[in-house]
Amino acid sequence: MSKHENIEVRLAERPRGLPGDACWKVARTECAGPADGEFLVRNAFVSVDPAMRGWMNEGKSYIAPVGIGEVMRAICVAEVVESKHPDFAPGDHVTGLFGVQVYALSDGEGVNKVDPQLAPLPMYLAALGMPGMTAYFGLIDVGRVETGDMVVVSAAAGAVGQVVGQIAKIRGCDVVGIAGGPEKCAYVTTELGFDACIDYKNEKVGAALKQYCPDGIDIYFDNVGGDILDAALGRLARGARVVICGAISQYNNEGAMRGPKNYMSLLVNRASMEGFVVFDYVRRYGDAAREIGGWLADGRLKCRLDIVKGLPNFPETLRRLYTGENFGKLLIEV
Repeated sequence: MSKHENIEVRLAERPRGLPGDACWKVARTECAGPADGEFLVRNAFVSVDPAMRGWMNEGKSYIAPVGIGEVMRAICVAEVVESKHPDFAPGDHVTGLFGVQVYALSDGEGVNKVDPQLAPLPMYLAALGMPGMTAYFGLIDVGRVETGDMVVVSAAAGAVGQVVGQIAKIRGCDVVGIAGGPEKCAYVTTELGFDACIDYKNEKVGAALKQYCPDGIDIYFDNVGGDILDAALGRLARGARVVICGAISQYNNEGAMRGPKNYMSLLVNRASMEGFVVFDYVRRYGDAAREIGGWLADGRLKCRLDIVKGLPNFPETLRRLYTGENFGKLLIEV
């Protein structure tokens, strides 16, 4: 049985606030070849996602926390290098929860084949992966998007936000993004086609929403929580839908998360606020990917990637998510 030198990034301790270098241990190990019913993959790209911060915390959530000493959980796109599984052959490209490491063994559960001839491999972790699925089902199923809606999305230049806004435009909506800094805002309007973008670092979000959404917000797709969520709640239209995808501004609080102050706007405007987890839609990923793939192919949807090389850079790369330094879907090239 062949062996491969593996590099693993393991969770060493649970973080308080922003995860520091002490949270991680980089280990070099030998990875054995597959047993019967298994296959071995070599990761090509590792997805770096805001949800990782929650996976590091002990406590009840939608998924079990990563254990101390375990390889950090991550979605990856990889190539099968050895196989004793009837459904996977060497040379196949696949996505799955293979973790922050070079090699991984799998029994095939939760693994999907992808075709690098149809789209570049990183795109299967972006618009054709979890971020794209999150945007699609969050806007269409949870947000119940309709033609003519005024849609506002925070973290508009991020992995999910950029896709949300573009799908909303495809569906005939007016779209306002919220992003940090003039470069990101210019990209959102010029390249992605949003109608406007608010620079939360240099503008008063509440006043800008009043300007761009004079009749109120029909759908607010929230990726950040905190003050920006409060500002959006203050501008809801009657019957608005607030989609809770994430709260990246709150993930590294050392105290309790701060909830919305303006929640009574939901009552006044007969509005709804609903959270969702994209994994609940896994059986419909194929249908969504076909539609998103068509939009990518005909140029109606674009997806910016932010790729960092080298697994040992994972700790620093993860922190970039929470400081707003990334620009697009953040990945590590193994």
